[in-house]
Amino acid sequence: MGDRIYPVLILHIILLPLNVVLLFQMVRLLRKAKRAAATDLSPNWLQPFMQPKHVKAGETIFRKGDDADLLYMVVSGEVRFPEIDRAVSAGELFGEIGLFSLERRRTQTAQAATDVDLLWISDGALRKLCERNPGLSLYFLRLTATRMTENAARAIRVGAVAPNPA
Repeated sequence: MGDRIYPVLILHIILLPLNVVLLFQMVRLLRKAKRAAATDLSPNWLQPFMQPKHVKAGETIFRKGDDADLLYMVVSGEVRFPEIDRAVSAGELFGEIGLFSLERRRTQTAQAATDVDLLWISDGALRKLCERNPGLSLYFLRLTATRMTENAARAIRVGAVAPNPA
């Protein structure tokens, strides 16, 4: 009867170091997650990874329903979103909702209200940055949730103000 205990004992002796390693990995991951939650990143952190683009006043940057493949930051000028009567200016990001949606489609049309200098980053490059820095992923989660809530409220207000055709 005692010789049946030895295989179980050997198994536990082998698994103990493995479980200790897994425990340390979990603790390290939890610490990273706590640091990420406490981090308040600025979108300026992305600038070194972005490419410049100039858009003339009146040009359309993207249309509602287009494929979402780039995230933009306004360096100078103003970009308008006519469907929700909103504008973004220097230092603000836009285009993130389409990048993180399942359909990967633009939810609004973006037009240059003035001559605009932009910075852009591809979705693939942004994904790699988010994988390396969980704080950046959390930043985009917060930004996207806030933006969607604000956009929904604006769309309701714009719809309430628009004349109802009879």
